[in-house]
Amino acid sequence: MNKLFFLFALLLCNFYTVLGQVSLSRETGGPGMDSLKSKPKVAKVEDYLIIGFDRDTTYLDTTLSIKKEYKFNYLRKDEFGLIPFSNIGQTYNSLTHDYKNKRSLPLFGARAKHFNYMEKEDINYFHVPTPLTELFYKTAFQQGQLVDAFFTVNMSKQFNFSIAYKGLRSLGKYQHILTSTGNFRFTTSYNTKNDKYQARAHIVMQDILNQENGGLTDNDIEIFKSGDQEFINRAVFSPNFEDAESMLEGKRFFLDHQYNLLKPSDSLSNKLSLGQVISFEDKYYQFRQDNQSDFFGEAFLNTTLGDKVTLEDFSNRFFVNYKNDVLGELQFSADYNNYNYGYDAITVIDGTRIPNRLKGSVFGIGGAYKNKIGGFNLDGEFGLNLSGDFNGNFLDLNASYKLNSDIQVLARLNSNSKRPNFNLMLYQSDYINYNWDNSSSFKNIQTQNLAFKLRSNRIASAEIEYTTINNHAYFTKDLNNNVKPAQAENTLNYLKLNVSKEFHFGKFALDNTIMYQNVVDGEGILNVPQIITRNTIYFSDHLFNKALFLQTGITLNYFTEYKMDAYDPLLGEFYTQNLTEVGNFPRLDFFINAKVRQTRIYFKAEHFNSAFTGYNYFSAPNNPYRDFSIRFGIVWNFFL
Repeated sequence: MNKLFFLFALLLCNFYTVLGQVSLSRETGGPGMDSLKSKPKVAKVEDYLIIGFDRDTTYLDTTLSIKKEYKFNYLRKDEFGLIPFSNIGQTYNSLTHDYKNKRSLPLFGARAKHFNYMEKEDINYFHVPTPLTELFYKTAFQQGQLVDAFFTVNMSKQFNFSIAYKGLRSLGKYQHILTSTGNFRFTTSYNTKNDKYQARAHIVMQDILNQENGGLTDNDIEIFKSGDQEFINRAVFSPNFEDAESMLEGKRFFLDHQYNLLKPSDSLSNKLSLGQVISFEDKYYQFRQDNQSDFFGEAFLNTTLGDKVTLEDFSNRFFVNYKNDVLGELQFSADYNNYNYGYDAITVIDGTRIPNRLKGSVFGIGGAYKNKIGGFNLDGEFGLNLSGDFNGNFLDLNASYKLNSDIQVLARLNSNSKRPNFNLMLYQSDYINYNWDNSSSFKNIQTQNLAFKLRSNRIASAEIEYTTINNHAYFTKDLNNNVKPAQAENTLNYLKLNVSKEFHFGKFALDNTIMYQNVVDGEGILNVPQIITRNTIYFSDHLFNKALFLQTGITLNYFTEYKMDAYDPLLGEFYTQNLTEVGNFPRLDFFINAKVRQTRIYFKAEHFNSAFTGYNYFSAPNNPYRDFSIRFGIVWNFFL
């Protein structure tokens, strides 16, 4: 993917569309003008609408808050419960797990590479009164930058499009961990003037390239822990290998459209719609290495090794939606999914045949319901595979009730049954140990999740979540020290308790988030830290006659010691290990953030305590966390 081309196209599109928008407003009374003779309207920030995958609508937020500080990162999401590797654009290790989902089919695999891979649920659509541009910039580690450029415009009240590109290049401070990623997004939405027909679509093309080095050797880990000043320059360390790289690349075409047969004005409060959601995604994951390495064991060939697996995923849903002010909103759907996962050739090892494809179709049905009854908000969805090679189902029920203007209680029940991910069932590699076929032996993973949540600005926000997992599938090392897929025979019970509360003392504030976790009957299978905490004390005030808004403070991140999952670069996956304990190290970040008009400026000294609290910080066994570094960035919104 040519990143410079996309950035140039984005800026060019921005320039010409802005000129067209000005001409449209002046000559035809388009967005921003009522007519030829009317005065321009003054658009408010609340008029710049963001529509999510589930059609929930918010508006552009240009404020500066502690929540924005938490989201100013590579993922542009709150990273609580995650710990990044040393270089930006590498993977993240998960300190906590989320087992609630609304999916009845397996996922592709290489899950450690998917943190920055934008799924269809991550794509937003827009409706804006004037053209809007957002530029995001943040420094990286050694010879690189992170940029996310976005532009959207409504050509009319009925038609919107947006174009965006997030690009990263970062060399990193250790040998052979360069990252280079790109996420191109194009979205469009349209509805007729009478709202009879509505459509939205997107095209997303993504590539995530990582040089892989297998982490530091065991000898170098001991030197790293010693804090020897001769090795503060991390480039002097020799990793396990320096000739491998991995690539995840995908493109997706998505269309969601519907036709309204009945509108409230036609028949009392009834609304009846017919619609279709169609999606095609083509992706591949490849691991390449110049020479065989004992890190992965024996290989078939001693020349260049290259493992490439592909997935073509086509889904088509037809649905009917009925909405009534009294009965609520009810939807039924019929689903067709066609998948084609695998490799180019069949592998035979010691007479055992490893097939090259998992290919087939699945037919299913689904439904959803939403309503407000008294003070209760009800929301439910289900899906069921009726035929095909993969049986599966899910049920997701949600209810909320507002006790008063401050306190809201929520409850959720999620049940899911689906096959393990594709790479757990079938994998081929030039490395002999990384070949298996579990497509007929692995059972459906069954999860039941029950959660209760309390939201209150005055008291606190608290959530308790209990999950049972049957036939848990995971990667681990076997008796021969080879990474292999496995499936648990016993039932795992997983408890999470999360509490967050912010205290204010004049212009000072203390923001706290604490999570407690416990896994019963899952020792050596599912490992999590017992305590995860994030605490931020900060100061906020307007300066220079309110021309500038300033926030500055210190954030503490900490988790207790536990047997953290290790990373396998060939699979692009984390696996369970029970030898090395990681954790019990604080991470302190000092930040100064400022807002001038629609511009937010961020400055951070990351992990400034690294030199005086001990060099025992790791993102995974043999993979050190980041040293002290100073980084800055900016988020800038342009309005016409």
